[in-house]
Amino acid sequence: MLENVVRDKYERPILSLRITLTNRCNVNCLYCHHDGMVKSKDEMTADELYTICKVAKNIGVKKIRLSGGEPLLKKDIIETVSKINSLDFKDISMTTNGILLEKYAQDLKDAGLNRVNVSLDTLNRKTFEFITKKDYLEDAKKGILKAVEVGLYPVKINMVIMKGINENEIEEMFEFCKEHDIVLQLIELIESENCDDDKFSADYHYKLDDIEKELADIADDVHERKFMQGRKKYYIDGGEIEVVRPVDNSTFCANCSRLRITPDGKIKPCLLRNDNLVELISHVRNGESEESLKEIFIAGINNREPFNTD
Repeated sequence: MLENVVRDKYERPILSLRITLTNRCNVNCLYCHHDGMVKSKDEMTADELYTICKVAKNIGVKKIRLSGGEPLLKKDIIETVSKINSLDFKDISMTTNGILLEKYAQDLKDAGLNRVNVSLDTLNRKTFEFITKKDYLEDAKKGILKAVEVGLYPVKINMVIMKGINENEIEEMFEFCKEHDIVLQLIELIESENCDDDKFSADYHYKLDDIEKELADIADDVHERKFMQGRKKYYIDGGEIEVVRPVDNSTFCANCSRLRITPDGKIKPCLLRNDNLVELISHVRNGESEESLKEIFIAGINNREPFNTD
């Protein structure tokens, strides 16, 4: 199954490429950690992204995830998805806040996008404004429902749980998800190094242990995702919930099969580090051969090592 897949020095296969298309965003979520990326105004074109993904496909990458910032702010996003889709990956997905999704959902589906994860932490307008600093809740909801309508399946909602803000809204969100055949992912908050408030994690962190125990008690069925660090899916009354723990643990690192690309075209071997990046985009823009670009990918992969080992 995993023949022709490149592995790092720890025998972890590289199966997924996560590309941060832009640092730009149309909201300002209080917990945002920018996917571990250093801010940059530089962005890659659809053709450059196609070249990068072509090399990734040739070293065994099976899946592409596009994210931001907000990826739908990228003017050539449909062209980008279409070009990547021509490479015949097993799965192309996108993480978005959903605000522009109503406008783009059908075109994204037609271009070859398989599915979307939408970041939505609340169905309460005032809470949404507190978290995002914007009044776009209805736009996000319309985008989510449009994604369901056009078949970007499965649509998943990523709900970051925060103490004193939305921990009492899980049931309401789950009912919304069940009604529209959406998977709910409960995300345990991680501390953001970009937040000015040193008490950020202490103020808002909400452990999901008790919630997960309650889900296990009432679930009709439970499936364990062996290739996702043992993450469990809970099936309840026709709905589906997953609990996503912070990634700063040894189990996550030991099973990590992801490589990342920054908006300015660097290979990022580890989500939690920025001191081992490998420059890639200048070599693409210089028109270097695919074999040369493959060697640069390999160099990035060779920089991979588990961030947490305990």
